Amino acid sequence: MESFTKTFCNISSKTMKHRQVALHFSFCIYVLILTLATADTADTTSNTTTPSTTITKGANITKRPGCPKQCGNLTVPYPFGIGLGSGCGLDPGFEIDCNTSTGSPKPLIGNINVYEISDAEMRISSTVARRCYSREGLLLPCHSHYIHLASATIWMTLGTIPYSFSALNKFFVVGCDEAAVMIGLNYANGCISLCNSSSDIVFEGRCMGTGCGQIEIPKGLKYFNATILSMANHTQVWSFNRCGYAFLGEASRFQFRGVEDLTDDDVKFTQRILNNVPIVLDWAIGSLTCVEAQNRTDYACLENSQCVNSNTSLGGYRCSCNSGYEGNPYISPGCQDIDECADSNANSCEQNCINTLGSYNCSCREGYTGDGKKNGHGCIALNSNSEFPWIKFSVGMGVGFISLLVGTILLYFSIKRRKLIKLREKFFQQNGGLLLKQQISSKKGCMEAAKIFTAEDLKKATNNYANDRILGRGGNGIVYKGILPDNRIVAIKKSKFVDEDQIEQFVNEVLILTQVNHRNVVRHFGCCLEAEVPLLVYEYVSHGTLYEHIHNSNGEPCMSLQNRLRIAAETASSLAYLHSSASMPVIHRDVKSTNLLLDDVYIAKVADFGASRLVPLDQTHVATLVQGTLGYLDPEYFRTGQLTEKSDVYSFGVVLAELLTGILPISRDKSNQDKNLAEYFVLSMNKNSLFQILDRRVVKEGNLEQLQKIAELVKSCLHLHGEDRPTMKEVAMELESLRKFTGPWANGHGHEKNEDELSDLYAIPIDSNGGFDNFSGQYPNSYINSSIFSGQYSSDSSSLLYNTNIPR
Repeated sequence: MESFTKTFCNISSKTMKHRQVALHFSFCIYVLILTLATADTADTTSNTTTPSTTITKGANITKRPGCPKQCGNLTVPYPFGIGLGSGCGLDPGFEIDCNTSTGSPKPLIGNINVYEISDAEMRISSTVARRCYSREGLLLPCHSHYIHLASATIWMTLGTIPYSFSALNKFFVVGCDEAAVMIGLNYANGCISLCNSSSDIVFEGRCMGTGCGQIEIPKGLKYFNATILSMANHTQVWSFNRCGYAFLGEASRFQFRGVEDLTDDDVKFTQRILNNVPIVLDWAIGSLTCVEAQNRTDYACLENSQCVNSNTSLGGYRCSCNSGYEGNPYISPGCQDIDECADSNANSCEQNCINTLGSYNCSCREGYTGDGKKNGHGCIALNSNSEFPWIKFSVGMGVGFISLLVGTILLYFSIKRRKLIKLREKFFQQNGGLLLKQQISSKKGCMEAAKIFTAEDLKKATNNYANDRILGRGGNGIVYKGILPDNRIVAIKKSKFVDEDQIEQFVNEVLILTQVNHRNVVRHFGCCLEAEVPLLVYEYVSHGTLYEHIHNSNGEPCMSLQNRLRIAAETASSLAYLHSSASMPVIHRDVKSTNLLLDDVYIAKVADFGASRLVPLDQTHVATLVQGTLGYLDPEYFRTGQLTEKSDVYSFGVVLAELLTGILPISRDKSNQDKNLAEYFVLSMNKNSLFQILDRRVVKEGNLEQLQKIAELVKSCLHLHGEDRPTMKEVAMELESLRKFTGPWANGHGHEKNEDELSDLYAIPIDSNGGFDNFSGQYPNSYINSSIFSGQYSSDSSSLLYNTNIPR
């Protein structure tokens, strides 16, 4: 049998340089091989379980007396034998040379050390290809003590039957500037390992191609030649990696240690591989299959064993003891029965164990019944008339206790559910549920527009009222963003407390909103009356209040005149609809810039109908307790207590003046005196000083005649006597005509063509804190919460419904 390894190492530096040129020339060929080969850089290791070793457990493991079974620490079982030409092996291919020339016995095949022999495998010493470089990129000579252990090129041949390299091995390359090629008979493959710095080595313990690469080898390989190359002679990585290595070895025995392996001394690394990472060989008898071998007189498998075909492509077979037997199947007396009953860990019997050929049986002692197996029914004592049935009693007690526990839990949850139902019924009545039902029954069709949500519906929609769903906070409550089961996004208004005096206004707001269907009115989806405080569900309006966009914190104009007119026209259109087109006329009673919202395309939406009133068709006004917001409140309504649709006209006039001037409805002058915008606007017109108070962008973009007409419209809306004011329908028509007004520009500039109406609407970032909190800062609480303005259900908090998501 010819079986040996060979290494090459160049000592002369001059010779190294010549060899380096030749290697670089051949590197192109190797790279082509690497490109075509299928490289495996995965970190999966083939940890195939080795069959339990049985051929060393027989009574006899050598062919005949006189054949040694031990060479050093290695036990050599038949079909292997110790001594070349001794006849102790099955044939010369199975003979192990026990070399004693170095003092201690050393088992060899050829010149290769043998470490272990098992049922199907043999482990032998490995060999390492190694190249080290100087800082300048010159090859360094091998250490003289290890010239036979490591070199730039290695090869190994196993000669003839019975050995081949096992697939449990992998071909490894270690280094940061390495390429290695492995060539065998009808086989070529390669592997690359690259890295630029030590910080690139992040997969310690795994060969992923950075610092360490690996490839699998095919079964049945009997010869290989491996060469290691460097692409830049380690000049770029020399500071932390001076050597590169390539070797074949058992995959499960090699553990890549990351930077430590790259910086380690080359002798130390090489010795670690040689001592700890063997090469695994598959072995088999002959080249025939089991079927072919069984018909021959030299068939090797004895009694109580079975033949196993070699899983390589080389043919051959091995013998294995049957289940329940152990020993050496190649030599008499062959495999012997295992007495499982002699070892309690080898059987699963609970009481009696009876050994049989190849197996065992379990049984129970007298007075017990069952299969006697620990993993089966075990052994159970037979009941007698004189014994108390403890098992049945225990089972009965256990079942009774569990039944009692389950019954108690069900009763607890049933009582808790009934209490919850009663509590929700109480909240429903407390929050005006009965009143709402009466109103709905008296107004046919209302129920079609509104939905009564359950408390569970809204709890689920707001993720149990999570903090990240809060849209805004106010003195009276919190508004949450909710997502309904149909994926609609809504705003859910939840009051912090409930005032019985406000229940009627809450019901009133619900009823009014169910009758309104206009694109410029916030859509009402329904309400929930089962919670401690009533909840309203609205359309989600995403871009804040008109107040926030007029009075932004930067103090700079952010809306064009055309956009202001469009928003005013949309608002006027919706109020005109409420006054004259709704099934029953509605007076809003709290028109102000904080109650005008802008959606995601900046369409105006009228919100907050908590203070609104329905007007019977045969009446022109309604006598009510005065409500409204200071600065917007109709003085005639304040004086007489008679609410008419002209009250909304007056409030709208203030909003229109607010749009034109950018001035707060009530502000402080330099002398710290309150200044009313409505009076200030009319006074400025009378003094012919209107352009001094108009927003500078309005003056810049507006036509002189156009601005004059808008101002006259504002003035007409702000008449002290309601009968002198126009209707909202007339205001809406006038605003629509003013939007289309054309003519020479007051500032002398021509009209800018093709201007996108929305392009400048939010050029100036809006301060998200400029909402209701800033608003309330302009008006002392004594103004807003004055008793004469009390009774509002949600007017003070309407702006906080949508004071988030403002464009920035």
